[in-house]
Amino acid sequence: MRETAHRFLQPLIVLLVFAADRATKAWALAWLRPRESVKVLPFFHLSYVENTGAAWGMLQHNNALLIGVTVALLAALLHLKRRWPKENLWAHYGMVLVAGGALGNLYDRLTLGCVVDFLDFLVWPVFNVADSCITVGAVLMAWGMREKKD
Repeated sequence: MRETAHRFLQPLIVLLVFAADRATKAWALAWLRPRESVKVLPFFHLSYVENTGAAWGMLQHNNALLIGVTVALLAALLHLKRRWPKENLWAHYGMVLVAGGALGNLYDRLTLGCVVDFLDFLVWPVFNVADSCITVGAVLMAWGMREKKD
């Protein structure tokens, strides 16, 4: 794929991740919130949770701090992206997923004062589409930054 295609595709993916996150959270707010939790499978529920902290319930009720951390993370990622080799697509597309997810959760923090979570596997903290993209993106970035041995 040509460099110009990647320049178009990367912002598009950020927007698609953000849109998917917003759509699923809007659904959770409208449909799931009144029901609180719905069993889908024995090991998976859709459970409405308003998370005022970070992953695994850390830093509860520190919305301003988490907004600042998110903005700093996004700025650092944009700065680092310029330094990565253009052919390192793992790192670039990983960053795109992290950025889209971070923007989705940032939107929640700014507009709702919390992050809406709803995917509940019962043995893991409840999470959302943005969290999933951040996790997958971080793994892709780590893969792209691994030391190459020839």
